[in-house]
Amino acid sequence: MTMSLPRIAGFGVLLCTLLTAAGAAAGPAMPRYDHIFVVIDENKSADEIIGNKAAPEINRLAREYGVASRYYAIRHPSEPNYVALVGGDTFGIADDDAYYCKPRMKKEGCGESGYSTYVDHTVNAPNLAQQLDAHGISWKGYFEDIPQPGSLAYRWPTPQQPAPGKPNFLYAVKHNGFMNFKSVQDDPHRAEKIVGFDALYRDIAAGTLPRFAYIVPNLCNDMHGIYGHGAPAGCSSQDGLIVQGDRAIAQIVGKITQSATWRGPGNSAIVITFDESDDDRPDIRAVGCCGSGPHEPGSPGGGWVATVVITNHGPRHLVDPTPYSHYSLLRTIEAAFGLHHYLGHAADSSKGVVAMTPLFAVAKK
Repeated sequence: MTMSLPRIAGFGVLLCTLLTAAGAAAGPAMPRYDHIFVVIDENKSADEIIGNKAAPEINRLAREYGVASRYYAIRHPSEPNYVALVGGDTFGIADDDAYYCKPRMKKEGCGESGYSTYVDHTVNAPNLAQQLDAHGISWKGYFEDIPQPGSLAYRWPTPQQPAPGKPNFLYAVKHNGFMNFKSVQDDPHRAEKIVGFDALYRDIAAGTLPRFAYIVPNLCNDMHGIYGHGAPAGCSSQDGLIVQGDRAIAQIVGKITQSATWRGPGNSAIVITFDESDDDRPDIRAVGCCGSGPHEPGSPGGGWVATVVITNHGPRHLVDPTPYSHYSLLRTIEAAFGLHHYLGHAADSSKGVVAMTPLFAVAKK
């Protein structure tokens, strides 16, 4: 099958506005899932990835399993998207400042705090972590190169706190959406749930993966890029970043799909998505749909991004043209775990927010 995506990204905005609540509610029910693993990469538009020979593994997975061909981020820059994915809203966060920042705060990581529209970056609101905990559903956030489990670090390593053999700024808390929530910051068990990739690979090998995993590679392996002293060549050029990121996806997906968890009778899925499109083309970057876009001050949307869904018992060779956003993915996770009190904009059926059911459909046994 030849994989291509329609160059009509802006059409998703129109189509989402035409969907009605009745239409959003129609269709087959989301099947229950035992495990969902979400891997988040950075700053690439859908057509920078799908069809790009520099990303052979992601394209193989898209051809073999399923791809959402009209999937949109919420806004720019990165952090609001990570927050939206686990909170159903950006809560007014419109920059990449640290989770501890407040208006007019003079502290490292709070460089945008002087703006009149600036909000407290610690959010006291319901979120996916609370929701899963309340229903006894295990979860973890796996962050490559986080300095230690439960770390409150803004970024790491730094010139002040170097790590031998590692370039600076591999980990950035702006890519850890859980940490923006007060309930996670104050959780006495945070260090058991906010962990590194060493824990990810131990859990895979031991068969102890949680039911929900939020997996974020470091800034070299997620296609974001790092620059300056010590940065490897492949982490500081756009072509190199896609190659590097594709290899990282191959490793993560390969280990999960070879695990006993994946081979078991329960339904499992891996979602590969991107936080936003950093492409300068307005028809790619300045678009959104399905609960994102015009309601976000100063941002029509976070752009058109690639999203691939890999299932152990689900569809094969599927291109799903339904418009989706990060709010759709949140709703999908909730529905697949049997949680139907959707968080924030994940509940916006009237704005076209629907679960990604076609990509998660399971043949009747």
